Amino acid sequence: MLKKSLKIMLGLGLLLAVTLSLLVTFDLPRPQVVAKYVNQASVFKTLPSGAVAHIRDQGLRDGPVILLIHGSNASLHTWEPWVQQLGDSFRLISIDLPGHGLTGATPEADYGVDAMSRFVKQIVDALDLGQVTLAGNSMGGSVSLKFALDYPQQTKALILVSSSGMSRKADEQSVGAFKLVGTDAGRLAMRYITPRFLVGWTLRGSVRDPDTFITDAMVDRYWELLLMEGSRQASSQRFANYANRQALEPRLPSLDVPALLLWGEHDRLIPLDTGQRMAQAIANSQLITYPQAGHLAHEELPAQTAADVRGFMRGVVR
Repeated sequence: MLKKSLKIMLGLGLLLAVTLSLLVTFDLPRPQVVAKYVNQASVFKTLPSGAVAHIRDQGLRDGPVILLIHGSNASLHTWEPWVQQLGDSFRLISIDLPGHGLTGATPEADYGVDAMSRFVKQIVDALDLGQVTLAGNSMGGSVSLKFALDYPQQTKALILVSSSGMSRKADEQSVGAFKLVGTDAGRLAMRYITPRFLVGWTLRGSVRDPDTFITDAMVDRYWELLLMEGSRQASSQRFANYANRQALEPRLPSLDVPALLLWGEHDRLIPLDTGQRMAQAIANSQLITYPQAGHLAHEELPAQTAADVRGFMRGVVR
């Protein structure tokens, strides 16, 4: 009986080991990922912090500057639909934040919102942009808000797409992989076990109509950029500090710039009522909602959201 039990335990242990070995995903070499995801507009700029920032500077060279800041585990690729829609009238500068995209891990290894605000400041100064309008989605919205609070003299206006930055309600739920990284075990597993289906599951939970919006190429891009050497560790560090982050909500009434808030009514990550509270907190703000969008309204409805941005910018650029 004891031998039989030992055999069963050994068999289960072997099965578990084999299953884990099949789930383990290895880092991808940086040169391989860079070669696949750069384009003719991509440049890499070494900043005073030592970070090598991936930047795309596109659109009308002499147009008003809109600095585009992506969300958590995304990249500057998320803004390409707006580049196509708005590039005839605006200079559109998109960036990969620390720990993301082709910027990847940074020497400082600081992936909090404060560090990202400083990172954006270094880019603004390095490109001699002066005063800019910042557009941010999700976490990129928090970075945009933090920049506006830290450097008001360099902020012309804000465009916030399903922005974070408000205090979260206790009953708010995350979707996909965002549920898993809320625990120490989940973050540890993320550094070694990051199956492609998990990335796809998370993306599908972020949009209104995943069957028509999510493509294999999109899932591949999110997955492969995450697998670039150093990026999963950076993401794990960033998520580990989420519990200690301070909501920007108490400081928002002090903002003195016009703000456009764009929100998908089917946003499951940052629900619409959060956008309504943010609009109330920012005095000079306008909230526009979209019944056919989720968390990525700028990608799900590029023409409609870009048209609203044009209308807003007519009041900003005079």
